[in-house]
Amino acid sequence: MIDIRLVRQDVAAVRAALARRGVDPAELDALAAEDEEARQLVAHRDELRAQVNALSKQVGEARRAGDAERAEELAGLSRRLGDELRAVDGPAEAAAGRVRERLLWLPNLPSDDAPDGAGPQDNPVVRRWPDAPRTYADHQRVPHWDVGAALGILDLERGARLSGSMFPAFRGMGSRLLRALTALALDRHADAFEEVRPPTLVRTETMMSTGHLPKFADEAYAVERDGLWAIPTAEVPLTSMYRGEIIEEERLPLRLTAASACFRREAGAAGRDTRGLLRVHEFDKVELFAYATTDQAPAVHADMVGRVEALVQALGLEYRVLDLCTGDLGNSSARTFDIEVYAPGCDMWLEVSSISWFRDYQARRADVRYRPAGGGSPRFVDTLNGSGLAWARIWAALVEVGRQPDGTVELPEVLAPYLGGTRTIG
Repeated sequence: MIDIRLVRQDVAAVRAALARRGVDPAELDALAAEDEEARQLVAHRDELRAQVNALSKQVGEARRAGDAERAEELAGLSRRLGDELRAVDGPAEAAAGRVRERLLWLPNLPSDDAPDGAGPQDNPVVRRWPDAPRTYADHQRVPHWDVGAALGILDLERGARLSGSMFPAFRGMGSRLLRALTALALDRHADAFEEVRPPTLVRTETMMSTGHLPKFADEAYAVERDGLWAIPTAEVPLTSMYRGEIIEEERLPLRLTAASACFRREAGAAGRDTRGLLRVHEFDKVELFAYATTDQAPAVHADMVGRVEALVQALGLEYRVLDLCTGDLGNSSARTFDIEVYAPGCDMWLEVSSISWFRDYQARRADVRYRPAGGGSPRFVDTLNGSGLAWARIWAALVEVGRQPDGTVELPEVLAPYLGGTRTIG
Protein backbone atom coordinates (compact mmCIF):
# COMPACT_ATOMS: atom_id res chain seq x y z
CA MET A 1 0.00 0.00 0.00
CA ILE A 2 1.08 3.58 -0.48
CA ASP A 3 2.63 5.54 2.38
CA ILE A 4 -0.11 7.47 4.22
CA ARG A 5 2.46 10.20 4.88
CA LEU A 6 2.40 11.02 1.16
CA VAL A 7 -1.32 11.71 1.46
CA ARG A 8 -0.78 13.88 4.53
CA GLN A 9 2.07 15.86 3.00
CA ASP A 10 0.66 16.43 -0.50
CA VAL A 11 -2.75 14.91 -1.13
CA ALA A 12 -3.02 16.86 -4.42
CA ALA A 13 0.08 15.12 -5.83
CA VAL A 14 -1.20 11.69 -4.82
CA ARG A 15 -4.60 12.52 -6.26
CA ALA A 16 -3.00 13.52 -9.57
CA ALA A 17 -0.81 10.40 -9.68
CA LEU A 18 -3.72 8.05 -9.07
CA ALA A 19 -5.91 9.96 -11.53
CA ARG A 20 -3.45 8.69 -14.20
CA ARG A 21 -4.73 5.23 -13.26
CA GLY A 22 -8.38 6.27 -13.39
CA VAL A 23 -8.90 6.47 -9.62
CA ASP A 24 -11.75 8.77 -8.65
CA PRO A 25 -10.27 11.83 -6.86
CA ALA A 26 -13.08 11.57 -4.33
CA GLU A 27 -11.45 8.40 -3.00
CA LEU A 28 -8.36 10.39 -1.99
CA ASP A 29 -10.48 13.10 -0.40
CA ALA A 30 -12.37 10.47 1.61
CA LEU A 31 -9.09 8.85 2.66
CA ALA A 32 -7.61 12.18 3.77
CA ALA A 33 -10.76 13.00 5.79
CA GLU A 34 -10.85 9.60 7.50
CA ASP A 35 -7.12 9.78 8.22
CA GLU A 36 -7.55 13.17 9.89
CA GLU A 37 -10.40 11.80 12.03
CA ALA A 38 -8.35 8.73 12.94
CA ARG A 39 -5.31 10.82 13.86
CA GLN A 40 -7.38 12.99 16.19
CA LEU A 41 -8.96 9.97 17.89
CA VAL A 42 -5.66 8.14 18.21
CA ALA A 43 -3.93 11.26 19.56
CA HIS A 44 -6.70 11.71 22.15
CA ARG A 45 -6.47 8.04 23.14
CA ASP A 46 -2.70 8.20 23.47
CA GLU A 47 -2.96 11.37 25.55
CA LEU A 48 -5.43 9.67 27.91
CA ARG A 49 -3.21 6.58 28.10
CA ALA A 50 -0.21 8.73 29.02
CA GLN A 51 -2.23 10.51 31.72
CA VAL A 52 -3.44 7.21 33.19
CA ASN A 53 0.11 5.86 33.27
CA ALA A 54 1.39 9.05 34.92
CA LEU A 55 -1.40 8.94 37.53
CA SER A 56 -0.64 5.29 38.31
CA LYS A 57 2.91 6.29 39.19
CA GLN A 58 1.69 9.21 41.30
CA VAL A 59 -0.72 6.92 43.19
CA GLY A 60 2.18 4.62 44.01
CA GLU A 61 4.35 7.53 45.15
CA ALA A 62 1.56 8.92 47.37
CA ARG A 63 1.01 5.54 49.01
CA ARG A 64 4.71 5.07 49.64
CA ALA A 65 4.73 8.53 51.23
CA GLY A 66 1.85 7.53 53.48
CA ASP A 67 -0.56 10.08 51.98
CA ALA A 68 -3.62 7.83 51.68
CA GLU A 69 -6.03 10.70 51.00
CA ARG A 70 -3.95 11.96 48.11
CA ALA A 71 -3.51 8.43 46.77
CA GLU A 72 -7.28 7.86 46.79
CA GLU A 73 -7.94 11.17 45.05
CA LEU A 74 -5.45 10.36 42.31
CA ALA A 75 -6.80 6.79 41.99
CA GLY A 76 -10.32 8.16 41.47
CA LEU A 77 -9.11 10.49 38.76
CA SER A 78 -7.22 7.58 37.15
CA ARG A 79 -10.38 5.45 37.13
CA ARG A 80 -12.40 8.22 35.47
CA LEU A 81 -9.75 8.74 32.82
CA GLY A 82 -9.52 4.96 32.40
CA ASP A 83 -13.25 4.82 31.66
CA GLU A 84 -12.82 7.61 29.12
CA LEU A 85 -9.84 5.77 27.61
CA ARG A 86 -11.85 2.57 27.19
CA ALA A 87 -14.67 4.55 25.59
CA VAL A 88 -12.40 6.16 23.00
CA ASP A 89 -10.19 3.14 22.31
CA GLY A 90 -12.77 1.31 20.20
CA PRO A 91 -13.61 4.27 17.94
CA ALA A 92 -9.89 5.06 17.53
CA GLU A 93 -9.12 1.48 16.46
CA ALA A 94 -12.13 1.45 14.13
CA ALA A 95 -11.09 4.73 12.51
CA ALA A 96 -7.52 3.50 12.01
CA GLY A 97 -8.93 0.27 10.55
CA ARG A 98 -11.01 2.23 8.03
CA VAL A 99 -7.92 4.12 6.89
CA ARG A 100 -5.98 0.87 6.47
CA GLU A 101 -8.86 -0.70 4.54
CA ARG A 102 -8.91 2.22 2.11
CA LEU A 103 -5.15 1.95 1.67
CA LEU A 104 -5.43 -1.80 0.98
CA TRP A 105 -7.83 -1.13 -1.89
CA LEU A 106 -5.94 1.78 -3.46
CA PRO A 107 -3.53 0.91 -6.29
CA ASN A 108 0.13 1.88 -6.31
CA LEU A 109 1.32 5.24 -7.59
CA PRO A 110 2.52 4.79 -11.18
CA SER A 111 6.12 5.55 -12.05
CA ASP A 112 6.68 8.88 -13.76
CA ASP A 113 8.17 6.86 -16.64
CA ALA A 114 5.06 4.71 -17.14
CA PRO A 115 3.22 5.89 -20.28
CA ASP A 116 -0.27 7.31 -19.89
CA GLY A 117 -3.16 5.37 -21.38
CA ALA A 118 -6.60 3.97 -20.75
CA GLY A 119 -6.02 0.28 -21.40
CA PRO A 120 -4.13 -2.45 -23.32
CA GLN A 121 -4.70 -0.70 -26.64
CA ASP A 122 -2.46 2.14 -25.41
CA ASN A 123 0.57 0.02 -24.46
CA PRO A 124 3.53 1.06 -26.64
CA VAL A 125 5.74 -1.63 -28.16
CA VAL A 126 9.29 -0.64 -27.17
CA ARG A 127 11.09 -3.35 -29.16
CA ARG A 128 10.60 -6.67 -30.88
CA TRP A 129 12.75 -9.64 -31.85
CA PRO A 130 13.72 -10.28 -34.54
CA ASP A 131 13.56 -6.76 -35.96
CA ALA A 132 11.72 -7.88 -39.09
CA PRO A 133 8.46 -9.85 -38.66
CA ARG A 134 8.81 -13.53 -39.54
CA THR A 135 6.76 -15.38 -42.11
CA TYR A 136 5.18 -18.71 -41.24
CA ALA A 137 4.28 -21.65 -43.44
CA ASP A 138 0.82 -23.17 -43.63
CA HIS A 139 1.92 -26.18 -41.56
CA GLN A 140 2.73 -23.78 -38.70
CA ARG A 141 -0.71 -22.22 -38.84
CA VAL A 142 -2.33 -25.12 -36.99
CA PRO A 143 -3.50 -24.25 -33.43
CA HIS A 144 -1.70 -26.02 -30.61
CA TRP A 145 -4.83 -27.77 -29.34
CA ASP A 146 -5.08 -29.59 -32.67
CA VAL A 147 -1.34 -30.29 -32.79
CA GLY A 148 -1.37 -31.55 -29.21
CA ALA A 149 -4.38 -33.80 -29.76
CA ALA A 150 -2.92 -35.28 -32.98
CA LEU A 151 0.39 -36.11 -31.24
CA GLY A 152 -1.23 -37.28 -27.99
CA ILE A 153 0.67 -34.73 -25.88
CA LEU A 154 -2.23 -32.49 -24.82
CA ASP A 155 -5.38 -34.08 -23.42
CA LEU A 156 -7.88 -31.33 -22.77
CA GLU A 157 -10.83 -33.73 -22.67
CA ARG A 158 -9.43 -35.81 -19.81
CA GLY A 159 -8.21 -32.71 -18.01
CA ALA A 160 -11.75 -31.36 -18.07
CA ARG A 161 -13.11 -34.73 -16.95
CA LEU A 162 -10.78 -34.67 -13.94
CA SER A 163 -11.14 -31.06 -12.85
CA GLY A 164 -13.40 -29.09 -15.21
CA SER A 165 -12.72 -26.91 -18.21
CA MET A 166 -9.49 -24.92 -18.43
CA PHE A 167 -7.54 -27.53 -16.46
CA PRO A 168 -5.25 -29.07 -19.11
CA ALA A 169 -3.60 -32.48 -18.90
CA PHE A 170 -0.23 -32.97 -20.60
CA ARG A 171 0.97 -36.41 -21.63
CA GLY A 172 4.16 -38.07 -22.76
CA MET A 173 6.51 -35.63 -24.47
CA GLY A 174 4.04 -32.84 -23.74
CA SER A 175 4.56 -33.34 -20.03
CA ARG A 176 8.30 -33.81 -20.47
CA LEU A 177 8.49 -30.54 -22.40
CA LEU A 178 7.07 -28.68 -19.41
CA ARG A 179 9.66 -30.29 -17.13
CA ALA A 180 12.46 -29.44 -19.57
CA LEU A 181 11.39 -25.80 -19.80
CA THR A 182 11.36 -25.49 -16.01
CA ALA A 183 14.82 -27.05 -15.66
CA LEU A 184 16.23 -24.84 -18.41
CA ALA A 185 14.91 -21.64 -16.79
CA LEU A 186 16.11 -22.55 -13.29
CA ASP A 187 19.56 -23.35 -14.65
CA ARG A 188 19.66 -20.05 -16.56
CA HIS A 189 18.86 -18.03 -13.43
CA ALA A 190 21.05 -19.99 -11.00
CA ASP A 191 23.99 -17.60 -11.41
CA ALA A 192 22.25 -14.81 -9.46
CA PHE A 193 19.01 -16.20 -8.00
CA GLU A 194 18.62 -18.57 -5.05
CA GLU A 195 16.20 -21.35 -5.92
CA VAL A 196 13.29 -21.77 -3.50
CA ARG A 197 10.46 -24.28 -3.49
CA PRO A 198 7.76 -22.44 -1.54
CA PRO A 199 4.43 -23.82 -0.31
CA THR A 200 1.61 -23.78 -2.84
CA LEU A 201 -1.02 -22.97 -0.18
CA VAL A 202 -0.58 -19.78 1.83
CA ARG A 203 -2.31 -17.82 4.57
CA THR A 204 -4.56 -14.83 4.00
CA GLU A 205 -1.94 -12.34 5.22
CA THR A 206 0.52 -13.77 2.69
CA MET A 207 -1.92 -13.07 -0.15
CA MET A 208 -2.60 -9.60 1.25
CA SER A 209 1.11 -8.76 1.22
CA THR A 210 1.28 -8.75 -2.58
CA GLY A 211 -2.04 -6.96 -3.11
CA HIS A 212 -3.91 -10.03 -4.38
CA LEU A 213 -6.26 -9.58 -1.42
CA PRO A 214 -8.67 -8.08 -0.72
CA LYS A 215 -9.27 -6.69 -4.21
CA PHE A 216 -8.85 -9.88 -6.26
CA ALA A 217 -10.43 -12.47 -3.97
CA ASP A 218 -12.81 -13.56 -6.74
CA GLU A 219 -9.83 -14.52 -8.93
CA ALA A 220 -8.26 -16.81 -6.32
CA TYR A 221 -8.97 -20.34 -5.10
CA ALA A 222 -9.66 -20.50 -1.37
CA VAL A 223 -9.34 -23.52 0.92
CA GLU A 224 -11.83 -22.08 3.36
CA ARG A 225 -11.74 -24.90 5.92
CA ASP A 226 -8.06 -24.22 6.62
CA GLY A 227 -7.95 -20.49 5.94
CA LEU A 228 -5.54 -21.01 3.05
CA TRP A 229 -5.32 -19.88 -0.56
CA ALA A 230 -3.85 -21.60 -3.63
CA ILE A 231 -1.14 -19.30 -4.94
CA PRO A 232 -1.81 -17.50 -8.26
CA THR A 233 1.96 -17.06 -8.66
CA ALA A 234 5.11 -17.82 -6.64
CA GLU A 235 5.44 -14.05 -6.25
CA VAL A 236 3.00 -14.42 -3.34
CA PRO A 237 5.07 -16.63 -1.01
CA LEU A 238 8.38 -15.10 -2.15
CA THR A 239 7.21 -11.60 -1.21
CA SER A 240 6.54 -12.80 2.33
CA MET A 241 9.71 -14.88 2.75
CA TYR A 242 11.11 -12.14 5.00
CA ARG A 243 7.81 -10.77 6.30
CA GLY A 244 8.27 -8.86 9.54
CA GLU A 245 12.07 -8.98 9.24
CA ILE A 246 14.85 -6.45 8.79
CA ILE A 247 17.50 -7.34 6.18
CA GLU A 248 21.00 -5.92 6.28
CA GLU A 249 21.60 -3.63 3.29
CA GLU A 250 24.75 -5.56 2.38
CA ARG A 251 22.53 -8.51 1.40
CA LEU A 252 20.59 -6.46 -1.15
CA PRO A 253 19.59 -6.99 -3.83
CA LEU A 254 18.40 -10.36 -2.56
CA ARG A 255 17.23 -12.45 -5.53
CA LEU A 256 15.02 -15.55 -5.40
CA THR A 257 13.57 -17.85 -8.05
CA ALA A 258 10.91 -20.53 -7.74
CA ALA A 259 9.11 -23.06 -9.90
CA SER A 260 5.52 -23.69 -8.88
CA ALA A 261 2.05 -24.49 -10.03
CA CYS A 262 -0.18 -21.41 -10.25
CA PHE A 263 -3.94 -21.29 -9.81
CA ARG A 264 -6.28 -18.61 -11.15
CA ARG A 265 -10.04 -18.62 -11.54
CA GLU A 266 -9.94 -16.34 -14.60
CA ALA A 267 -13.41 -15.38 -13.44
CA GLY A 268 -13.73 -12.61 -16.01
CA ALA A 269 -12.55 -14.72 -18.93
CA ALA A 270 -15.80 -16.44 -19.92
CA GLY A 271 -15.87 -16.68 -23.69
CA ARG A 272 -12.55 -14.82 -24.06
CA ASP A 273 -9.73 -16.76 -25.68
CA THR A 274 -10.35 -19.88 -23.61
CA ARG A 275 -9.48 -22.53 -26.19
CA GLY A 276 -6.50 -24.77 -25.59
CA LEU A 277 -3.88 -23.19 -23.34
CA LEU A 278 -4.75 -19.56 -23.99
CA ARG A 279 -6.40 -19.20 -20.56
CA VAL A 280 -6.17 -21.93 -17.96
CA HIS A 281 -6.92 -22.28 -14.27
CA GLU A 282 -3.69 -24.12 -13.48
CA PHE A 283 -0.27 -23.70 -15.07
CA ASP A 284 3.41 -24.07 -14.24
CA LYS A 285 5.71 -21.06 -14.01
CA VAL A 286 9.22 -20.09 -12.97
CA GLU A 287 9.23 -16.82 -11.03
CA LEU A 288 12.00 -14.25 -10.61
CA PHE A 289 11.82 -12.10 -7.48
CA ALA A 290 14.02 -9.56 -5.72
CA TYR A 291 14.19 -7.34 -2.66
CA ALA A 292 16.22 -4.19 -3.38
CA THR A 293 16.84 -0.63 -2.33
CA THR A 294 15.16 2.09 -4.37
CA ASP A 295 18.53 3.00 -5.92
CA GLN A 296 19.16 -0.64 -6.92
CA ALA A 297 15.67 -1.27 -8.28
CA PRO A 298 16.03 0.13 -11.85
CA ALA A 299 19.10 -2.03 -12.56
CA VAL A 300 17.44 -5.11 -11.04
CA HIS A 301 14.33 -4.47 -13.14
CA ALA A 302 16.39 -4.13 -16.32
CA ASP A 303 18.31 -7.32 -15.50
CA MET A 304 15.07 -9.27 -15.10
CA VAL A 305 13.76 -8.00 -18.42
CA GLY A 306 17.04 -8.91 -20.09
CA ARG A 307 17.01 -12.41 -18.63
CA VAL A 308 13.48 -13.09 -19.83
CA GLU A 309 14.25 -11.77 -23.31
CA ALA A 310 17.39 -13.91 -23.51
CA LEU A 311 15.40 -17.00 -22.55
CA VAL A 312 12.71 -16.35 -25.15
CA GLN A 313 15.40 -15.77 -27.79
CA ALA A 314 17.08 -19.05 -26.81
CA LEU A 315 13.74 -20.76 -27.43
CA GLY A 316 13.64 -19.13 -30.87
CA LEU A 317 10.26 -17.47 -30.42
CA GLU A 318 9.33 -14.17 -32.01
CA TYR A 319 8.42 -11.68 -29.29
CA ARG A 320 7.72 -8.07 -28.49
CA VAL A 321 8.16 -5.98 -25.32
CA LEU A 322 5.33 -3.69 -24.18
CA ASP A 323 5.64 -0.83 -21.70
CA LEU A 324 2.35 -1.02 -19.82
CA CYS A 325 0.43 2.23 -19.67
CA THR A 326 -1.11 3.55 -16.46
CA GLY A 327 -4.54 2.21 -17.39
CA ASP A 328 -3.22 -1.35 -17.77
CA LEU A 329 -0.80 -1.58 -14.85
CA GLY A 330 -1.44 -4.25 -12.24
CA ASN A 331 -2.89 -2.89 -9.02
CA SER A 332 0.39 -3.20 -7.09
CA SER A 333 2.79 -2.19 -9.84
CA ALA A 334 4.52 1.13 -10.43
CA ARG A 335 6.14 0.05 -13.74
CA THR A 336 5.68 -3.11 -15.81
CA PHE A 337 7.07 -4.52 -19.04
CA ASP A 338 5.11 -7.34 -20.69
CA ILE A 339 6.70 -9.84 -23.04
CA GLU A 340 4.44 -11.41 -25.65
CA VAL A 341 5.35 -14.23 -28.04
CA TYR A 342 3.72 -14.79 -31.38
CA ALA A 343 1.82 -18.06 -31.86
CA PRO A 344 1.17 -18.58 -35.61
CA GLY A 345 -1.41 -21.33 -35.17
CA CYS A 346 -3.59 -19.06 -33.04
CA ASP A 347 -2.43 -15.98 -34.95
CA MET A 348 -2.12 -14.21 -31.62
CA TRP A 349 0.41 -12.43 -29.45
CA LEU A 350 0.44 -14.28 -26.11
CA GLU A 351 1.63 -12.67 -22.88
CA VAL A 352 4.22 -14.96 -21.27
CA SER A 353 5.83 -12.62 -18.74
CA SER A 354 5.12 -9.44 -16.80
CA ILE A 355 8.20 -7.94 -15.16
CA SER A 356 7.19 -5.42 -12.52
CA TRP A 357 8.65 -2.97 -10.03
CA PHE A 358 6.41 -2.34 -7.02
CA ARG A 359 8.49 0.22 -5.12
CA ASP A 360 7.67 -0.27 -1.40
CA TYR A 361 3.95 -0.91 -1.99
CA GLN A 362 4.15 -4.64 -1.20
CA ALA A 363 6.88 -4.30 1.44
CA ARG A 364 4.65 -2.01 3.51
CA ARG A 365 1.96 -4.66 3.51
CA ALA A 366 4.46 -7.43 4.31
CA ASP A 367 6.57 -5.27 6.68
CA VAL A 368 9.90 -6.14 5.03
CA ARG A 369 12.60 -3.56 5.76
CA TYR A 370 16.35 -3.19 5.47
CA ARG A 371 18.90 -1.61 7.78
CA PRO A 372 20.90 1.08 5.90
CA ALA A 373 24.63 0.36 5.87
CA GLY A 374 25.37 3.97 6.77
CA GLY A 375 23.12 3.94 9.80
CA GLY A 376 19.69 5.34 10.44
CA SER A 377 16.24 3.87 10.86
CA PRO A 378 15.22 0.75 8.91
CA ARG A 379 13.55 1.46 5.57
CA PHE A 380 11.10 -0.54 3.51
CA VAL A 381 12.62 -2.50 0.64
CA ASP A 382 11.44 -2.28 -2.95
CA THR A 383 10.13 -5.53 -4.45
CA LEU A 384 10.36 -6.65 -8.08
CA ASN A 385 9.19 -9.77 -9.84
CA GLY A 386 8.70 -11.31 -13.24
CA SER A 387 7.74 -14.58 -14.90
CA GLY A 388 10.81 -16.32 -16.17
CA LEU A 389 8.67 -17.88 -17.76
CA ALA A 390 5.01 -18.98 -17.63
CA TRP A 391 4.88 -22.23 -19.57
CA ALA A 392 1.35 -22.84 -20.84
CA ARG A 393 1.54 -20.23 -23.60
CA ILE A 394 5.25 -20.88 -24.26
CA TRP A 395 4.32 -24.55 -24.74
CA ALA A 396 1.58 -23.50 -27.15
CA ALA A 397 3.87 -21.26 -29.18
CA LEU A 398 6.65 -23.86 -29.35
CA VAL A 399 4.45 -26.62 -30.76
CA GLU A 400 2.90 -24.25 -33.32
CA VAL A 401 6.18 -22.68 -34.45
CA GLY A 402 7.97 -26.05 -34.43
CA ARG A 403 5.32 -27.99 -36.36
CA GLN A 404 6.75 -29.65 -39.47
CA PRO A 405 5.01 -30.50 -42.78
CA ASP A 406 4.68 -34.16 -41.66
CA GLY A 407 2.88 -33.14 -38.43
CA THR A 408 5.83 -33.72 -36.08
CA VAL A 409 7.21 -30.93 -33.89
CA GLU A 410 10.86 -29.85 -33.81
CA LEU A 411 11.91 -28.19 -30.55
CA PRO A 412 14.76 -25.70 -30.02
CA GLU A 413 18.30 -27.05 -29.68
CA VAL A 414 18.62 -25.50 -26.21
CA LEU A 415 16.06 -28.01 -24.88
CA ALA A 416 17.80 -31.14 -26.19
CA PRO A 417 19.94 -31.75 -23.05
CA TYR A 418 16.75 -31.71 -20.97
CA LEU A 419 14.93 -34.10 -23.30
CA GLY A 420 17.47 -36.92 -23.38
CA GLY A 421 19.09 -35.54 -26.52
CA THR A 422 15.94 -35.60 -28.65
CA ARG A 423 14.25 -32.56 -30.20
CA THR A 424 11.42 -34.22 -32.08
CA ILE A 425 7.87 -34.90 -30.92
CA GLY A 426 6.00 -37.31 -33.14
